[in-house]
Amino acid sequence: MWTASRHKAGRFPMVAYRSFSTSVQKDWSASLPSNVRIVEVGPRDGLQNEKNFVPTRDKIKLIDKLTNTGLETVEVTSFISPKWVPQLADAKEVFTSIQKKPGVRYPVLVPNLKGLEAALEAGAKEIAIFAAASETFSKKNLNCSIEESLDRFRQVTEEAKKHQVSVRGYVSCVAGCPFEGSIDAEQVVRVTCGLLEMGCYEVSLGDTIGIGTPGDFHRILQALRPHVSMNALAVHCHDTRGTALANILTALQYQVSVVDASVAGLGGCPFAPGATGNVATEDVIYMLRGMGIDVGPVDLSALIAVGQETCQLLGKNNNSKVAVASQASRVRRANL
Repeated sequence: MWTASRHKAGRFPMVAYRSFSTSVQKDWSASLPSNVRIVEVGPRDGLQNEKNFVPTRDKIKLIDKLTNTGLETVEVTSFISPKWVPQLADAKEVFTSIQKKPGVRYPVLVPNLKGLEAALEAGAKEIAIFAAASETFSKKNLNCSIEESLDRFRQVTEEAKKHQVSVRGYVSCVAGCPFEGSIDAEQVVRVTCGLLEMGCYEVSLGDTIGIGTPGDFHRILQALRPHVSMNALAVHCHDTRGTALANILTALQYQVSVVDASVAGLGGCPFAPGATGNVATEDVIYMLRGMGIDVGPVDLSALIAVGQETCQLLGKNNNSKVAVASQASRVRRANL
């Protein structure tokens, strides 16, 4: 059975949300993780689908502002060919220009050995690789079958180990595929175990098109539980149909204690038609802190401000319900 060590974050004053009374909170959270690590994917997954190129300096500022809020893991970029994702053509400049804070992790996505070489040259200490639970999605996203992708990533992880670089894995389309429809949970098990066997310290289960429900995540995690320790898993939920927080809660009930999220709910996937953004980091933190779960030293008010600034820069609506409610409250107070 695969396991993974967990970082335990320190406490921080809770702000901008309501929490249960202590007695109710203890009863409610008895079966849930005491702490959850947030992986902020906004700078990579949040921006990769933007049609207009976001200036490099603005990407750097975004990452620095995110780390200044207290987030302890920020996925920076992807060392992928600009032919496939033009938005991230400046990966090296972005990664080498950000202010790297001690204790903060800055993973980058790599699709192959060439991407790994570029990431190593830029000084990356942690990478992420990405397979799919759907054959069709794998061919459209990676231009190869699932089995071929695992063979390719096995080479990447072996080379990464030589350089003492940590490797995280993603499995896309765990709850459904835009081309194939529903996905067999056993396929998710096969790909997840394959990534762990090759050396990934953790695998994030991605609901890439935001089609999943708590029932789907229950089915997937039930299938995984005999083969994989829950502390080797994370969840990555897009909120296309408004079920992301419910799916995260289901994963917490299985003791999954790592959640991917994107500031202001930014995101989408160039290879998944119809997919909208990831669950908003602000909303995840609000929910978890309200349940008495430690998410580390994140200043939620500062994070809301970063999300709002980023949305203004991109000319987009803020998809964080917590941020929208916070802004409405400020307007009401100003008009009193």
